[in-house]
Amino acid sequence: AFAVIPEGAEDETELPVLQKSKKSGTISKINRELKEIVFVIQSQSNSFHSKRAEDLKRDILNQAADLGKELPTVLLIHQMSGHEGAWTILPLMRDFSVTYGRNSSWIFFCEEDTRIQVVKLLETLGRFDSSKEWFLGKALYDEESTIIHHYAFAENPTVFKFPDFAAGWALSIPLVNKLAKKLKSEPLKSDFTIDLKHEIALYIWQKGEGPHLTPVPEFCTDDVNSYEVDHCATAFSNFLPLCGEPVKKEDVFVAVKTCQKFHGDRIPVVKQTWEREAALIEYYSDYADISIPTIDLGVPNTDRGHCGKTFAILERFLNHSSSRTPWLVIVDDDTLISIFRLRKLLSCYDPNEPVFLGERYGYGLGTGGYSYITGGGGMVFSRIAVQKLLASKCRCYSMDAPDDMVLGMCFSGLGIPITHSPLFHQARPMDYPKGYLSHQIPISFHKHWNIDPVKVYFTWLAPNTEESLDGKKVGYNREDL
Repeated sequence: AFAVIPEGAEDETELPVLQKSKKSGTISKINRELKEIVFVIQSQSNSFHSKRAEDLKRDILNQAADLGKELPTVLLIHQMSGHEGAWTILPLMRDFSVTYGRNSSWIFFCEEDTRIQVVKLLETLGRFDSSKEWFLGKALYDEESTIIHHYAFAENPTVFKFPDFAAGWALSIPLVNKLAKKLKSEPLKSDFTIDLKHEIALYIWQKGEGPHLTPVPEFCTDDVNSYEVDHCATAFSNFLPLCGEPVKKEDVFVAVKTCQKFHGDRIPVVKQTWEREAALIEYYSDYADISIPTIDLGVPNTDRGHCGKTFAILERFLNHSSSRTPWLVIVDDDTLISIFRLRKLLSCYDPNEPVFLGERYGYGLGTGGYSYITGGGGMVFSRIAVQKLLASKCRCYSMDAPDDMVLGMCFSGLGIPITHSPLFHQARPMDYPKGYLSHQIPISFHKHWNIDPVKVYFTWLAPNTEESLDGKKVGYNREDL
């Protein structure tokens, strides 16, 4: 049985502990093997996420204690390094190699919502010779080439496998040592980090010279409460976090960025789909159109970047919206979003903290760059985050600078961390592996390219699987998309 961590479990006595396995070998053998695994939780510093990671760490240690002695090492990534790019993992390989390269066998990575059956994990890893180079995980693959992976393996994208972090993944120490050595001679390039799991797999693969991902059926993302997890060493919880009552509709202010040329095709999609979920919503454009209505902020439209417009929206939120509205969401006019689900997610965050939430990307993290929330999936700000940002005088270096990257740079300079949620998506549903989306209740997707956006909304994001549209019942199957 998996240890399921209940919401609000503050004390380790409240956490269920895995019962001893009678199928395993001797306790001494388990102790030795357990001591040779370094658990690395891909944690974040935001209070909600750090607590969940601490709960998972305590659960792993409780399971180990229940088996005997010799507790394993459990690390939280956000505590390991002041390095802005620690979340991208590869920069940590040299530290892993130096610290654990002699006395450990495996580095096992997992997310805060991964649930681990420690004895089963030991049995699973025991099938592999840890003196060899192994890259283990639950395999994901692209069914068609996609922009988020730079159209890699365009002829047959299904051939390249990469790990689903939610299921946990493992590197043998010989592979960690090899990667550390390579990184010492060839530092990571300072470019974009867009989909970390794919980029790590590409780096390890080394154009065919390194190992491929070896799929491990015991690494699972089935719901931790499902009967299907009996064979699993790992499972998953929290497809959509909820920490009490959803925040009130009136506590979320939604700003939609648009321009005159898209008033006729993109705005009608918003009105047909998710606008009804928002109590407070304004459309910001370069032209005041009373029929929508749109608000002209006096900022000329730019072909790219839109930094000037975004900062004008931030100023307006601070100075013209109710001071009691704690949350701001900025989306593009071709963002499809569930405000209903976002309100659930926001119940887990403290609006009195500076929160900047969405899908995290990175820029130049190998050379001291910064993380940012990619704009298309939606950017969520607590009011205090906006206050701190605007008080800092950090601003656009040009009106058409990329707004999301400038915001990332500003918040990085302020020491305010980016908070990542995989439920926000910069691309369309078909741009992600089905296996990856299968353990999510998504909050957003982006782009209208070659899709029916209304159909995508009602399939993936509507509060119910069936919704009334123009007086008709509609229901779509995700497999159609």
